[in-house]
Amino acid sequence: MTHTSTIFLVLRRLRTPLLVLITLFAISVLGLTLMPGPLDPNGSQLPRMSFFHAVYFISYTATTIGFGEIPYAFSEQQRLWTVVCIYMSVVGWAYTLGSVFAMLQDKNFLNALAVQRFARQVRRLREHFFLVCGYGEAGHLICQALDELGYRAVVIEKDEVKIGDLELQSYQADVPALCADAGQPDTLIFAGLTSKYCRGVMALTNDDSTNLAVAIAARLLAPALPALCRAEHADTVANMASFGTRHIINPFEKFAEYMALALHSPAAYNLLLWLTGLPGTTVARHREPPKGKWVLCGYGAFGKVMTRALENAGLPVTIIDRAAPLAPDHTWYKGDGTGADALAAAGISDAVGIVAATASDVNNLSTVVTAKQLNPALFTVLRQNHVANRTLFDAFESDFAMVPAEIVAHECLAILTTPLLTPFLDRVRSADDAWAGTLLEELTGRFGWDVPCVWSVSINLLQSPAVYRVMMRHEARLSLSALLRAPVTDRPPLACTPLLLLREGDPPRYLPDGELEIRLGDQLLFAGTEEARRDLGMTLFNGHTLQFVLTGRDLPGGLIWEWLAQRREARSRSS
Repeated sequence: MTHTSTIFLVLRRLRTPLLVLITLFAISVLGLTLMPGPLDPNGSQLPRMSFFHAVYFISYTATTIGFGEIPYAFSEQQRLWTVVCIYMSVVGWAYTLGSVFAMLQDKNFLNALAVQRFARQVRRLREHFFLVCGYGEAGHLICQALDELGYRAVVIEKDEVKIGDLELQSYQADVPALCADAGQPDTLIFAGLTSKYCRGVMALTNDDSTNLAVAIAARLLAPALPALCRAEHADTVANMASFGTRHIINPFEKFAEYMALALHSPAAYNLLLWLTGLPGTTVARHREPPKGKWVLCGYGAFGKVMTRALENAGLPVTIIDRAAPLAPDHTWYKGDGTGADALAAAGISDAVGIVAATASDVNNLSTVVTAKQLNPALFTVLRQNHVANRTLFDAFESDFAMVPAEIVAHECLAILTTPLLTPFLDRVRSADDAWAGTLLEELTGRFGWDVPCVWSVSINLLQSPAVYRVMMRHEARLSLSALLRAPVTDRPPLACTPLLLLREGDPPRYLPDGELEIRLGDQLLFAGTEEARRDLGMTLFNGHTLQFVLTGRDLPGGLIWEWLAQRREARSRSS
């Protein structure tokens, strides 16, 4: 809804009250001009009230201001007509004000004002932002992480309660939010989908059809914009892929990949969790999933994916579900996993692990608690559907906790804020356990298990202007280790590690050596502390800081001081 349509909505709602008020005003003025005036002391008739005086008198009378200023004392006829005008104006104003208050409480009018205010906030944004469709648990985690990283977000959410929760959050920057259906293309345009400042769109609602609509709109209206869409059904995934959606996140499939990675290479799994965790959190190192018989409770969408992942790893799976067996190739027990009888019948006593995969957090907790009583050595994989139940799940301390909102948030942040992290994670997934274990021990030994700051840098005029100018003037050969020094007196190495270097025409260089020469157009991925990120950014942007980092000499600032320093250096060379 546009600004013009809002005005038309107001005029349409108040059309009848305004016409009534104008009509009563006109009748009152006309009556005053027709009423005969009073007699003067000589007994002669004074002229009737002029149109101007009538308008003036009715204006301050009908609005209850009551100046009391009149050209002369009224006649009896004028006083009688004034009484009629007073009661007519009271009725007219009561009707008009009642209509105004009713309109101010009308939901459609309030929605129109909210859309207008939201669109104005988005148009005024002059910095890059991400469009988040759906402020559920995943959307909340992403907005919180983006705010901590210094990025702006714009939110579309259909639930008014969640919009109210967003307004109560203490974000560093304002988050424009609109209560509307993200599946409507006009809503996405209002939210800045086609804005030049929009850096990406995320479809994170719990409705696959809405996420599909966002994916299609993003593909058609902003094809160059990265779109990340959540999908939990295979049909939706295939439909999104047919429209060319580049990033489709299925939390169940993604966790199954994590599980397969943990079975194949536990060190790689822990390294992946450490690199993609939410900022400000600490990753706990998990024990390795054991090999042997597994019991799975709940053969829904997640249960099917986990069954396939375990069987692909060569592990036998026994399924407990309330429905009748639909897959005769598996070993089935019809029942409820929360009961000890069903677990005992499925052979929980000789199993090595259990997966609680239902859509109920209470049932999942009940299942694993009962199973641990029957077999305390079980490896537990626990599905946590709602982040709000974290306290209960933390109290149980399962080995693996599958939280769909966190998985979606991790993937979105990794792809949007640090694009170079995706190819490095692909390398981690395909690497052997020895390589991943060595790297994990090296990085966590240096930075601890707190989630590090992961960022990327391009050596170009936009992101590295100081380095770009030095390289264009061919003043020096810049090595990677020379740049990674802190701009302080002793110039110690920065608390960061280069993970990946991409150079056009060359294969990716993982964990590049410090002596490698930097070239224009190089793209680098780093992991380290936030302080190291700020210091490296200052080195890349500020020419004086770069010179100090490279030479250890603090050059003077300003044109005059630079000119004097150059003259002094020229004289010293000539002598």
